[in-house]
Parts: sequence; structure tokens; C-alpha cells
Amino acid sequence: MTKQITQGAQLMRWLKLGAAAFGAVVLVAGCASHSASSQVYTYGQAQRDQVVRHGTVEGVRPITIQTDGSSGLGAVSGGAIGGVAASTIGGGRGKVLATMGGALLGGLAGDAVEKRVQRKRGLEITVRLDSGETRVIAQEADVPIQAGQRVQVISGAGPVRVAPL
Repeated sequence: MTKQITQGAQLMRWLKLGAAAFGAVVLVAGCASHSASSQVYTYGQAQRDQVVRHGTVEGVRPITIQTDGSSGLGAVSGGAIGGVAASTIGGGRGKVLATMGGALLGGLAGDAVEKRVQRKRGLEITVRLDSGETRVIAQEADVPIQAGQRVQVISGAGPVRVAPL
């Protein structure tokens, strides 16, 4: 009978850990919805009049695009997972210390994961417009752009975008 209770308790711990991990994945995935793509428009940007200027790309430089800060969901989720996982270690005071340490380390790891997930490869594109003006636009590296290429610079309904002609 004692063996069944021990196995049942261990199963419950694994189920809790699995549920916490699933919740963390869902929360962190929900944080990664920002876009600096030239091909993504928000609902509010659709069906708006925009200005199109033509030009030639003078230079392209790879950059990293990241959000201004973390939402905290990665740290909270990581802390929950770390705390639950560490609560299976030891007993008495050792269990409490392990749980606290697991929550702390899990929170730090979760925050690092959230920041990493929110980074995107980007391009800093220098465009010489046909008017003679020079513009620099940073956007996601989801459309191939290279020096010497003719492009259109789209602006007026939110972010400025560079798209090939």
C-alpha cells in the first residue's frame, strides 16, 4: 500500500511539472508576437493610404532586432517550473531551500529564454531615393535585399518598409 502511495505522489509531481512546462511554453510563445517584417501589417494598418517612394539600395548591414524589455512571463513561468521541479528534492528545510533555489534559477533561465525568443535577425538598409534623399530603415531580414537593388520605400500608415520592386 505504501509503495502505491509513493508511486501516486511521484506521478502527481511529474504531472504538475509537465503542466507547468506546457504553461511556460504557451506563455513564452505568446510573447513572441512582435514583428518588424516588411510583409506583416496589423489590422489597423490595412486599407490605409500610404506613400511610395522609389530608390536604390546603397548598403545593407545585418542587425539584431529585440523588444524593449521582457514581459516577465518567462521569469514567472521559469520560476514556477524551477520551484516545482526542485520541490521533489530533499525533505524538511532542505526541500524548502531547494524549492527556493529552483524557483530563483528557473526564473533567471525563463527570463533569458524569453529574451532569446524575442530576438530576430534584421537588416539596416540604406536607400538613396530618386529625389536624392538618403534614408536608413531597419526591418526584419525576411525579404532578401542587396546593394544596387531597386526598391520602394513605403510609409504613412505605421512603420516604414522597404520592399523590392
